Amino acid sequence: MLDILFSNIDLLIDLVLAFITMSLGLNLSKQDFRQLFVSPKSLTVGLFAQMVLLPLAAFLLMKFTEFSPEIKVGFIIISVCPGGVTSNLVSYLLKGNVALSISLTVMNGLLCMFTIPIFVNMAIGYYFHHSAVIELPVWGTIQHIALVTVFPATIGVLIRNKFSAFANKLQPILKYVLPALLLIIFLLKIFVPVEKGGIALSQNEIWMLCFWVLLQNFSGIILGYITGFLFNLNFQNKITIIIEVGLHNTALALLIAGNLLKNNEMQKPIMVYAMFTFFSTLLFAWLIKTIALKFIEKEK
Repeated sequence: MLDILFSNIDLLIDLVLAFITMSLGLNLSKQDFRQLFVSPKSLTVGLFAQMVLLPLAAFLLMKFTEFSPEIKVGFIIISVCPGGVTSNLVSYLLKGNVALSISLTVMNGLLCMFTIPIFVNMAIGYYFHHSAVIELPVWGTIQHIALVTVFPATIGVLIRNKFSAFANKLQPILKYVLPALLLIIFLLKIFVPVEKGGIALSQNEIWMLCFWVLLQNFSGIILGYITGFLFNLNFQNKITIIIEVGLHNTALALLIAGNLLKNNEMQKPIMVYAMFTFFSTLLFAWLIKTIALKFIEKEK
């Protein structure tokens, strides 16, 4: 049984990612979408920070490292992926705007079908100086991402609107089941042999990558807060955006680096990112929220 599981880790990532995005759809009602498009400023600001500012920040950070081209591309892949179930969970725990969080995840998930192959191929061309045969197939990537994100999310929305009582019963369970499923995938990736889909990640590599992973994570959080402040968003939406910009969908990033590009090195920063950033985002966002609330109270 374990041999069968180990030999199909890439398929398991596809299935778990599809299940996760379906669960996001279960949280969305037509009213949530309608409200966000009636007042789209927060959604637009969040998408701009996620899809433009963070990839630029990741590119600038890589300027200061001596990492291999593969590792640098891995960091870029993280930056161009949308938020995921973990960012939605952190928004829930810190009393952010959960509807905005989920909508940002879903909207970015739709757009990233087209942006990921473009940005990743640009990163590959830049870091490998156009001499490598590695390339992310554009149409194939769009189809693959649609299959494991857009279609399941649509199914989730349909279930929510047709069987709302059933969806409401599932939501409290899925908040904790889905991170557990992600944890299982990451453990398999770490401990399974490379030839069966795992990642050969040494302790030295973990500590070497950890600083830059946390720096990218913190950069996203700061960018999210500054952007929310400049566009005068309400406090709850600011907190939501810093979480969404700071914490990204590592399952999708692994799919890009592992399933589609078949590159073990590119998966290493993604795995280290998955190990630390749920907790660091929760801590950084809580600190910013606490400090900002104290400042607001003094202003009053």
